[in-house]
Amino acid sequence: MALRFYNTLTRETETFEPLEEGRVGIYACGPTVYQRPHIGNYRTFVFNDLLHRYLEWKGFDVRFVMNLTDVDDKIIRNAREAGQSIDDFVEEHIRNFLDELATLGVRPADAYPRATDHIDDMVGLVQRLIDNGHGYVAEDGSVYFDISSFPDYGKLSGIPLDQVRKGERISSDDYEKEDVRDFALWKAAKAEDRDVDAVWKTPWGAGRPGWQLECSAMSMAELGETIDIHTGGEDLVFPHHEDEIAQSEGATGRPFVRVWLHARHLLMRKEKMSKSLGNVVRLPDLLHYGWKPVEVRYFLLSAQYRNELLFSDAALADARAALRRILDFRDRLQTTDTAADAGDADLPAISRRFLAAFEEALDDDLNTPAGLGALFTFVRETHAALDEADGPVTADALDAARRALRSVDQVLGVLALHDASRDVDEDFAAWVEERLQAREDARAEKDYPAADAIRDELADAGVVVEDTPKGPKWKVER
Repeated sequence: MALRFYNTLTRETETFEPLEEGRVGIYACGPTVYQRPHIGNYRTFVFNDLLHRYLEWKGFDVRFVMNLTDVDDKIIRNAREAGQSIDDFVEEHIRNFLDELATLGVRPADAYPRATDHIDDMVGLVQRLIDNGHGYVAEDGSVYFDISSFPDYGKLSGIPLDQVRKGERISSDDYEKEDVRDFALWKAAKAEDRDVDAVWKTPWGAGRPGWQLECSAMSMAELGETIDIHTGGEDLVFPHHEDEIAQSEGATGRPFVRVWLHARHLLMRKEKMSKSLGNVVRLPDLLHYGWKPVEVRYFLLSAQYRNELLFSDAALADARAALRRILDFRDRLQTTDTAADAGDADLPAISRRFLAAFEEALDDDLNTPAGLGALFTFVRETHAALDEADGPVTADALDAARRALRSVDQVLGVLALHDASRDVDEDFAAWVEERLQAREDARAEKDYPAADAIRDELADAGVVVEDTPKGPKWKVER
């Protein structure tokens, strides 16, 4: 099966063909950095990571770009309240965001353009729109996009152009979704903008960019006038992405984006998780209550990105249990004995079927539930084959299973994140080994209460001990 995506623009599932064979340019709408993102935001960012990883797994050369919006109404308001410039205000939020992406195992983007670094590109884009008859300068020096000048307005969201109330304007970044009015490309400077150094000079007067304008300018600067894939949350379809299309295509006369991908909301108590509703949960909250980054990542991957996902402790517990099955399976692959004259237990064939089924699932618009289903079929069939072999298998057979598991984890990123999260320092490892030896000494002397006490001591430190015929094994569980 060829790789296929559901394109919001055409409302159809299409075979993916990039502009340039073997190369893919992706632009993802990143955060407005005025506070910490919540887990609902991270659903979209983890989906972006899945897309990035899978395209590379398929052999594409990917350039992945995610913007950082560092000037808008909310940033200016909060920076002013804090008595800071916008540059100083956003630094901590950018650092926290990038740290949390790493905590969830998200691969870094190739570029994180900041809006304030592309002001010249934005001014140039506004001038092109004015020259092309799509933009007009208001009396106060603001510049607006004339929606009536762009007959294709509404093709992404389905909003009909005849709803436009000509002559009305929206200057705020927070206007309601049902508004279909001329939107601000450039905003004339106000006192609050000057207070936080959010003012730049232009041919039509001092001011700052409109939120819609920023992504068009940054995406074209980083990826060209037509890009392969643009992603974001479903709440950005209108007006943000609709306006991006209008201003980008109005300036260039070329298609802006070939494939639009939008992730559905994360729900909490059957409502969209959002800051405006006040029902948000943030990553540090989950880590504080004992959930691991890998469990959060697995949970966010557990539903196909175009389906809503319900957040709950029970769903995180399901993710924890599923990960335990995968980790126990990997442990078995690592500890099964091998022998040159043993059989292969059909492991190579099972592994080939698994990889084919996983690829078929992800080729179908990144169907992660089907991909995880293929993974657990692989786990079940491999366990059964090893049980039936009841002894050593060849090293090549085990390597086939191990390689298959490592391969899909290049896409899922859960095993690698688990391993990175459980690294322990040398002093802690030495202490664990010393306590294990003391436990073995106590058991040899039949002092079982002392041995049990040491095991409890290790458990309190997050160390799980497994007694095997070859001696005790240990691992950190938290």
